Amino acid sequence: MIAEHASASQVDLQYATRSGHQTTLAFVRTIGGEPHYAFYDEATASRHWIYRRGSIPFDRIQAVHVGSTTLADDQGAAQALALIEDARGSVTISFDPNCRPKLVKDKDRYVHLMEAFAGVADIVRMSDIDYEFLYDGGNHAEGAQCLIEAGASLVVITRGINGAQAWHRVAGVVEVQAPGVDVVDTIGAGDSFQAALLFALRAIGRIERQPLAEMNSEELGRILSFASSCAAFTCGRLGADPPRQADVRAALSRLTRASA
Repeated sequence: MIAEHASASQVDLQYATRSGHQTTLAFVRTIGGEPHYAFYDEATASRHWIYRRGSIPFDRIQAVHVGSTTLADDQGAAQALALIEDARGSVTISFDPNCRPKLVKDKDRYVHLMEAFAGVADIVRMSDIDYEFLYDGGNHAEGAQCLIEAGASLVVITRGINGAQAWHRVAGVVEVQAPGVDVVDTIGAGDSFQAALLFALRAIGRIERQPLAEMNSEELGRILSFASSCAAFTCGRLGADPPRQADVRAALSRLTRASA
């Protein structure tokens, strides 16, 4: 079902592997307008995923993105780190921890793993809730600066209705407000933002490592605004259902107009 939906959305699955193991399942209950998650993850396909060196032609790949439930398991995290080790240096590495506390059995070990991924990423994006879980609060700006000093070019913190803030080693600090929307369901909003962020970087020619590092503040503002528009669209309908390009045509036009 997932593969059919991806194919219908023109997602190329040539590097995806199929397994006889069950797919990870997420169960969601909304309490006070906020989604609460429970997962079926034991012995699922993500726990048995193996990265095979040489299976991905990184000379034809612009970016690799990792994050979420797979990294809560030592086996999955080890395989993802092996992939990044091969890709790093020639491919932009994007990382979103997308923390799922109910899957975390040893928080100290988990935080150490997330810091390992963040330390080799060019792009780090997380929600303010993720940041709170990982670092027990703290100052976003100080945390972002530490990540940039570790090697990241771009760090983004999304804050729900309070918009998004980004730190870039050249462009500096850029903040955008969240678009107004009648919220139906916030599930998938962070994933929509992340996908739109990468899409926008590619659309204006800033997805590869060197162009990413040289981005200016005006470009970063357009990218964040586009990603926020996509996340807002997702919040306006039921389920984790991100927009197609036709759904955000006006936002896409604003993104690409200045770079045309």
